[in-house]
Amino acid sequence: MVTGREGQLARSLVEKAASYPGLELLPAGRPEVDLEQPGSVSRAIWATSPELVINAAAYTAVDQAEAEPERAFRINADAAGEAAAAAREVGAKIIQISTDYVFPGTGDRAWRPDDPVAPLGAYGASKLAGEEQVRAANPDHLIVRTAWVFSPFGRNFVRTMLRLAGQGREVRVVADQRGCPTGALDLSEALLAVAAAWAGGSNAGTGRTMHLAGQEPCSWADFAEAIFEASRAAGGPVARAIPIATEDFPTPARRPANSLLDSGVFHATFGTAPLDWQSHLPDVVRRLLQEAGS
Repeated sequence: MVTGREGQLARSLVEKAASYPGLELLPAGRPEVDLEQPGSVSRAIWATSPELVINAAAYTAVDQAEAEPERAFRINADAAGEAAAAAREVGAKIIQISTDYVFPGTGDRAWRPDDPVAPLGAYGASKLAGEEQVRAANPDHLIVRTAWVFSPFGRNFVRTMLRLAGQGREVRVVADQRGCPTGALDLSEALLAVAAAWAGGSNAGTGRTMHLAGQEPCSWADFAEAIFEASRAAGGPVARAIPIATEDFPTPARRPANSLLDSGVFHATFGTAPLDWQSHLPDVVRRLLQEAGS
């Protein structure tokens, strides 16, 4: 079972699961499964008795979380704990998707899974609380932190940049925040490899926290330029990214300046290849342009 039926990761998992005939993926989401309602996700897990739960659903409105932290904690923490507990009751493992926002964003090296956490705002704090609840509720867990996720689905940075490129020739983009863009379809492939290994009897990675994000670091401005170049190659709208500082684009929630994640432990454990967002990006751009033209 995967929660968050309409989210980027859930939709990517559904698409990629077709390549794993031995795996049956059940997407669960509203209205049947509403993480804001206590007991909703537990009942879905009890009813289906899956072997694995991938909790991909989340409250991801980083700025809005500052105004409604209770809602963020309900979805990102309490519901995650409920899912983990229900999974344990039916004998299932759980993969909890988390975020780079659990870190303070200091320094310049990539964050390792065992580095100290110190979220800057309500969103990161709610995701960290979700990690803690999952660890406490189900020993057969794997917590996977990722960052800067993009895909052909839902709202994400690539879609936003293409929309802005169609409105003008210059786009102001923050240049002093660095991270690892992560294609949700590539992320899904890696998670399904874990699911397949576990289905085959492996317990690799259980009880651990790992990172899984794109390989090549960049700034948001660099990422925007790559998007515009991919759009140019596909005959789409083009703009120029104007680098600006974080202080020139104030937001209610503080953003980490350093969102780099070290994915080495994940790849060493599961034998997966590094996620190459640069080769993945052109296909996502083409799909989004085709959707916009339809």
